[in-house]
Amino acid sequence: MKIKLKKLEDQTIVITGASSGIGLVTARMAAEAGARLVLAARSEDALRELAAEINNAGGQATYVVADVCREQDVRHIAEVAIEKFGGFDTWVNDAGVSIYGKLEEVPIEDMRHLFETNVWGLIYGSLEAAKHLKATGGAIVNIGSVLSESTAILQSIYSASKHAVKGFTDGLRMELDLDEAPVAVTLIKPAAIDTPYTLHAKNYMEREAQHAPPAYAPETVARAILHCCETPEREITVGGGGKMITGMRHWAPTLFDKFMTNVFVKQEKADYPARPLHDNGLDHAAGSLRERGNYPGRTRETSFYTTAALNPGVTAAVVAGAGLGLAAWLSRAELKKQFKQASQ
Repeated sequence: MKIKLKKLEDQTIVITGASSGIGLVTARMAAEAGARLVLAARSEDALRELAAEINNAGGQATYVVADVCREQDVRHIAEVAIEKFGGFDTWVNDAGVSIYGKLEEVPIEDMRHLFETNVWGLIYGSLEAAKHLKATGGAIVNIGSVLSESTAILQSIYSASKHAVKGFTDGLRMELDLDEAPVAVTLIKPAAIDTPYTLHAKNYMEREAQHAPPAYAPETVARAILHCCETPEREITVGGGGKMITGMRHWAPTLFDKFMTNVFVKQEKADYPARPLHDNGLDHAAGSLRERGNYPGRTRETSFYTTAALNPGVTAAVVAGAGLGLAAWLSRAELKKQFKQASQ
């Protein structure tokens, strides 16, 4: 079935995790494009401020205080969208959190809590959206990660959750297609993005968490999300660095593991002590309308790879294909170089 999606200015969009990072930037960009917004997160003060900001600028936004771990909260998001705007056209599952630390040192209850947010929260949102959109048509946009395809050392449980997100999203897409439902289901796979992700994570390391290079601006992900609100896509990787990581894992898995244990593990630790363990976004709301995080390098404001992938036509296909081939070739050479340097 050919799926036809509305233009942004004609849409009502639900965004979970809207109080910071990718969700916040997406909400602001969607409002500028004329979309009506239903903003959801745990941080009421931040949501109230964001909704007022959008409405005062001439947009239309309402907010719902919700913890996506609770199915009834997610159902209430849909109810508010229907009550306020008569329904919704796109549902963006962005809410998520991470944990840094060795698996043997992270309490099982923390792992379960992370899965409740990253996996079950996304499942609740996707199924609630599908229930409504099967009748009206629209899009479900799930935020996975390049770690849906590989695993980052000391972020193993987060990586596992994003593997689960990919498996669920692929299955939902196929089942909706089986039912000939007019619903597009997209998985967005960001690379490292300079958001408060590292600051909101529960961190069991001795030093503060930070992204390994390269890191991209949250706007690169927001542009991909808004593209998928209007254009059915299966998957979008955001950031050429993310595509490189996937290529490394595929073409040189053993060497990739060595890279993780000898190079990456050092890059994801800052040179200053970690915050107190209780200061995290897993155990309580941490949204504060903050778009960027603590990445110490130069944030890449654009991604040539993702821009090419989002543009229709032969040129984009050629560029993307060439990028895959280049990633396969470079991954092994770069891994050898990095591993050699780390071993000296």
